[in-house]
Amino acid sequence: MNSEVLGYLIDLDGTVFQGEKLISGAAQSIHKMQEQGKKIVFLSNRGNVSQKQCLEQLKLHNINVDEEQILLSSTVTAQYIRNYYPLASVWTLADQGLRDELATHNIRLAKQPEEAEFLVISLHEHLQYSDLNLAFKAVMNGARIIATNADKMFPNEEGPAFDVAGLIGAIEATTGKSPEIILGKPSVFMAKAALTQLQLPPEKCMIIGDSPDSDILLGNTHQMKTALVLTGNTNKEQAQRLTGMRKPDYIIHSIADCMKEI
Repeated sequence: MNSEVLGYLIDLDGTVFQGEKLISGAAQSIHKMQEQGKKIVFLSNRGNVSQKQCLEQLKLHNINVDEEQILLSSTVTAQYIRNYYPLASVWTLADQGLRDELATHNIRLAKQPEEAEFLVISLHEHLQYSDLNLAFKAVMNGARIIATNADKMFPNEEGPAFDVAGLIGAIEATTGKSPEIILGKPSVFMAKAALTQLQLPPEKCMIIGDSPDSDILLGNTHQMKTALVLTGNTNKEQAQRLTGMRKPDYIIHSIADCMKEI
């Protein structure tokens, strides 16, 4: 393990988990980081779950961290609205976890879509037509759009799965309106939240993730070290073709290998 690295920003989907399944060796690698006194923050574009839900999932697999060490795009979205639009009412196109996270940060949830000042779009794994139509109504009645992230896919147990970009596309196509801001990785909002939690300069940090477009781009943009795992959205051939700001410092098979290869 790289002795120069004092803090790790660890992605979840495709890096620690594939769906609900823990990736082999992930827990042991994280335990090793903790034993060596490394600071850790889990930095995920998951916007349809809350910190509490994520904490429960990690603890279920014997990964013990504090809730403050979990920074999801739902968390950063809630912080953004609280800081810049504290009195705004919000409608969501997402699973219940996003609403729970917004409520935890005292964000006012609109009772009807027509009342909403913002529509927040995230992953919706239980989507029905009525959900899309209510989001459509919110925007047609003047709601501005925020997206927790704009990933096209995420890895689950069965491979690549439809992600938030598809939902954004549906709303854009029907309303002609686009998100004013996208708060997930690789945004500066996610980077700043992680570095604030770690209390470390970026050059002392490494981000480990499976996405060149979110994880590696965030790390390279903010002068962090970067490690791309092949257990999620990116295979070896794709990884070797990466260039520019999406090219990682390290390519490893999985997070388990960071103990011996980085």
